[in-house]
Amino acid sequence: MTSANARPLAPPRFSPAHMDRSVLPSDDFYRYATGTWVDRNPVPADKSRWSAFDALTDYNYERIRRLLDRVTPARRGRSAVEREVGDYYASAMDQQTRNRLRARPLAEELARVDAIHDPDSLAAAVGVLHDRDIAAFFEPRVDPDRKDSRHYAFYVWQGGLSLPDREYYLAPAFARQREEFPKHVVRLLGLAGQSGAPARRTAQGLVKLETELARASRTRTELRDEPRNYHRMNRSELRSLAPAFAWDAYFRARRGSRIKRVIVGQPEFVRAFGRLLRRHSLDELKAYLRWQLIRASAPFLDERMEEEHFRFYLKGLRGQQEQEPRWKRAAQSADACIGDALGRLFVDAYFPESSKIRMQRLVDDVRSVFRDRLRVLEWMTPATRREAQRKFQRFRVKIGYPRRFRDDSGLRIRRNDYLGNFRRATEYEARRQMARVGHKVDTNDWLMTPPMVNAYFSPSRNEIVFPAGILQPPFFDPDIDDAVNYGGIGLVIGHEITHGYDDQGRQFDKNGNLRDWWTPRDAREFKRRAQQVIAQYDQFEVLPGVHVNGALTAGENIADLGGLRVAFDALERRIRREKQRPPLIDGLTPEQRFFVSYGQIWRQNTRPADAKLLATVDPHSPARFRVKGAVQNSDDFYAAFRINAGSRMWRAPGARVKIW
Repeated sequence: MTSANARPLAPPRFSPAHMDRSVLPSDDFYRYATGTWVDRNPVPADKSRWSAFDALTDYNYERIRRLLDRVTPARRGRSAVEREVGDYYASAMDQQTRNRLRARPLAEELARVDAIHDPDSLAAAVGVLHDRDIAAFFEPRVDPDRKDSRHYAFYVWQGGLSLPDREYYLAPAFARQREEFPKHVVRLLGLAGQSGAPARRTAQGLVKLETELARASRTRTELRDEPRNYHRMNRSELRSLAPAFAWDAYFRARRGSRIKRVIVGQPEFVRAFGRLLRRHSLDELKAYLRWQLIRASAPFLDERMEEEHFRFYLKGLRGQQEQEPRWKRAAQSADACIGDALGRLFVDAYFPESSKIRMQRLVDDVRSVFRDRLRVLEWMTPATRREAQRKFQRFRVKIGYPRRFRDDSGLRIRRNDYLGNFRRATEYEARRQMARVGHKVDTNDWLMTPPMVNAYFSPSRNEIVFPAGILQPPFFDPDIDDAVNYGGIGLVIGHEITHGYDDQGRQFDKNGNLRDWWTPRDAREFKRRAQQVIAQYDQFEVLPGVHVNGALTAGENIADLGGLRVAFDALERRIRREKQRPPLIDGLTPEQRFFVSYGQIWRQNTRPADAKLLATVDPHSPARFRVKGAVQNSDDFYAAFRINAGSRMWRAPGARVKIW
């Protein structure tokens, strides 16, 4: 186990030592591939879960720490990027100043909320909070227009909740968390200077108001219905949805008065928001905004407020026993706020061009398999297949880091002003985004920072993206055999490609526009197969009485099934091209190592509280079911391990789902 304070010297590689060979792959493949690791790696005290993703993230942050230690001292000769990153990190690490100031850095912002006296000043205050990434009533977004992907649009989306999901306010399963929430509100308000009866009244009113927002919110499964979340309208139509909110004042405060059209995700939520404004007094609305300001600021203030925030949100809701070290929290904050600047340093130090070249080869191999599958897919008619192929031809691939990093030269960072640095960074980015509305989409943009251990498909941009952070072992290892890499990053590549054709991605055309390009027959057949996936995953039990939500996780499960198939075929093609079959390694054939590698990238232990939360909010299935669910639908898996009918892992051929 990697302890909370250890500094790993090596990335978390693939290893046969992680396997439990006392278990047959035909009985429990997840245990077979990862069982020894699972037994020897309980969740560290400062984590709510521990996995290959978390271990690699920790490894990357250990390397980032070395960079930060180098650029943080205020010496002469630092570059502008080094100064930006180093001074931000220094402010986050200056706990002495933060403890001395306590909640005083909030004084000006709290005074702005206190000065609200009419609808215009209320809406303007909400706009300022949104510029600073503080939840207030609804969530604003700037993204490519779902039906005009060449241009940015302004979205109004449901939001404004303090708890992780609407279910925390409404479902019986979260009664204990609902009971603890107002107690947390009272404690945090007390640390910010409001205690006693006023704090208790605020907490009571806050719970009532946010419960109204929760009732008006769609479920996470309902939010997967892309067409239902698109309602383009002009400003007068937006005003008619919620006339009690001074939209013109809001857009003026956000420097968006020129924005004439918006896209509303959930009109019924905006209507409910308008009714809420009429039902609650101005004092109650101000109390809600004051709370959201304090809640969002707590991690950037003194230790008492930071600890209370941790106690409720991470320990209470996720089961994490200890905070991560301060240096790591500071580094994570830098990645979140000035990720391009930090990413430059990370890429220069840790991502060689040779890794990018080999990754491109892997991408090309997996893409060629998927392209060929589209040509011969037996259940799809020619008309739909042609559109699918046209979409595939337009796929963009981004590897490692942006071609052009953002210019943050206008951002002011001070060594002794952590909260101010965070505010200025978020406001700087918010204004950059608002200025884009109506303009052409920047195809150079990345939605993740280079150090991030993740990857994504963007339906509007029709692109797959792999940051440098994930292009490390166990996902991508330039020093290991092909079978392991195809079972790791090859699967990730295939997974992201398949997202372009999952239950959501398939609704976007070759240009990234939300458009139905399917024949009715093919759409019905896709939905039939997708429903089979949903039914399979619904059967998996995460905790006693808590099952995987097959509908919520459908997109990720479909991507796993497709990704596994195309990555395996890409490996087989690579072996054939080499014209000499690789030997056994650790007693395993290349095909077996491929599947064990797939199992090992999903090795994970999770605290029960976190498992319960994720089963409610996460569109990904729990790790062990991502492994079991995918391999049980793979003919290649059964052949690789010679698994026959009657085995516990067996799924009859006719019950195996094949979409892509």
